Amino acid sequence: VQLQASGGGLVQAGGSLRLSCAASGRSFSTYSMGWFRQAPGKEREFVASIRRIDNWTSYADSVKGRVTISRDNAKNTAYLQMNSLKPEDTAVYYCAAGSSSSSPRGYYYWGQGTLVTVSS
Repeated sequence: VQLQASGGGLVQAGGSLRLSCAASGRSFSTYSMGWFRQAPGKEREFVASIRRIDNWTSYADSVKGRVTISRDNAKNTAYLQMNSLKPEDTAVYYCAAGSSSSSPRGYYYWGQGTLVTVSS
C-alpha cells in the first residue's frame, strides 16, 4: 500500500490543522493506521492510532484531548484533527499502516511525511 500524507503547514499556537493520509494499493480497511511525528534532533514518536477491526483509538499523553484520529474506509483515507496546537507540536508528521501499535516497528508502510510548524 502507498500512503500520501498532506495537510501540514504553518499555524499559530492555539490553531488547528487536519492532516490527511490517502492510501492506494492493497485494501486500506485491512490495516490499522497510525500517526507519528519527528521533531528536529528527536526520535520518531507515537501520536495516535486507530484499529482496523473496531476503530478503537489510542493517543499519546502529550496530545490526548487535543487530537482526534479517524478513518474513512470508503475514501481510503485516515485523518488527524489537531486542535489547540502548541509550539512543541512542531514536527514532521508521518502516517503509517500496519498493526494497532504505539511502536513504529508495528507498521509496515509509511507515508512521506508532512511538516507542521506551530508559531508562538
